[in-house]
Amino acid sequence: MVYLKTPEEIEKMERASTLASRSLGELAKWIAPGVTTLRLEQIVREFIYDNGGRPACLGYGGFPAAVCYEVNEVVVHGFPSNYTLREGDIIGTDIVVDVDGFNGDMCYTFPVGDIAPEVMALCRTTKESLYKGIEMAREGNRIGDISNAIQRYCESRGYSVVREMCGHGIGREMHEDPEIPNYGRARTGMMIRNGMCLAIEPMINLGKRQVVIERDGWTCRTRDRQPSAHYEHTCAIVDGTACPLTTFSYIEEALGERYI
Repeated sequence: MVYLKTPEEIEKMERASTLASRSLGELAKWIAPGVTTLRLEQIVREFIYDNGGRPACLGYGGFPAAVCYEVNEVVVHGFPSNYTLREGDIIGTDIVVDVDGFNGDMCYTFPVGDIAPEVMALCRTTKESLYKGIEMAREGNRIGDISNAIQRYCESRGYSVVREMCGHGIGREMHEDPEIPNYGRARTGMMIRNGMCLAIEPMINLGKRQVVIERDGWTCRTRDRQPSAHYEHTCAIVDGTACPLTTFSYIEEALGERYI
């Protein structure tokens, strides 16, 4: 069932989304060669609590962290660990923050130092595809229009689209209807309506699209171990168009000229 949000509820979601955005802006200051993902987890968890939020991923279905850490070939749902980031890595940081019972969900894939040109191109294309999808999230369009826009943009540039994971509705719950695949046919699927809140999140691979789930039951990686990139915004459909509630502006401010 799809829950259409009132303007007051969207304002609450914007507060949660702003804290999620600020949290990744804080992480951006720390991501560098020599830092462990466990240290990043400590930093972001403290930041969320200190600013009046709750890390919604922590404990969700038994997930052990506030953020999903996606290093190199990890697509989604990676755990923090003693892994030390290295020059040339990329790391996706998928975060959900709850403020006063409403959620904001976002992801950004960071370069660690200088990365290979082909990986930089993957990241840029994936982020661009996010905005292609957001452009199609308009009242009267269908979910398939979002999906198709992302797929066409990425596949036309030689990348593959993960099909096992998808975007979703969001609100009081982290995951609500509808599901939003990153592939599909235009003019199919549920009609988009004012009041919908959608987490749009392309997950795009440099190599083949196939993925595997590790023995921990969570970590999803590319089968061929080629890099994967992931970007996400929470959006509300207001006055017929998608209004992003999350923002990369805090990340851009932290990274400066290193911002992708």
